Amino acid sequence: MITTPPPPRSTEQRLRDTLARLRDDRDAWVATASPDGTPCLVPLSFAWHEGTLLMATRRTNPTAVNVTPTSNIRVTLGPTRDVVLIEGVAEIVEGADLPGASGDAFAAKSRWDPRTTSPWVYLRITPHTVRA
Repeated sequence: MITTPPPPRSTEQRLRDTLARLRDDRDAWVATASPDGTPCLVPLSFAWHEGTLLMATRRTNPTAVNVTPTSNIRVTLGPTRDVVLIEGVAEIVEGADLPGASGDAFAAKSRWDPRTTSPWVYLRITPHTVRA
């Protein structure tokens, strides 16, 4: 039996769905590349706060190391057939330097507070392109 696929979502519906994913999803796939072009893809928990994605990782992990020279990053949310692709710039923020409201938002969503554990740092990602 052949079924007809549903019609494409409107732009407004895609925007609502993307914002819901940013609000409700907990984990994302994060892609970076080393200076020599070696790719790195890892899952990280995130919080969407004040127009940025906040994630935490160890300062020595390849994801944080790769962000330092170029700041370029890609993040994907959602299942294979409904992916949200986010491209942006990332900055490393030490836990003590992250504003309280941002750290509180991450801790509330992830149920973990990296500000209290060393050597964790935040990635604060500012999107410049979102495709849904």
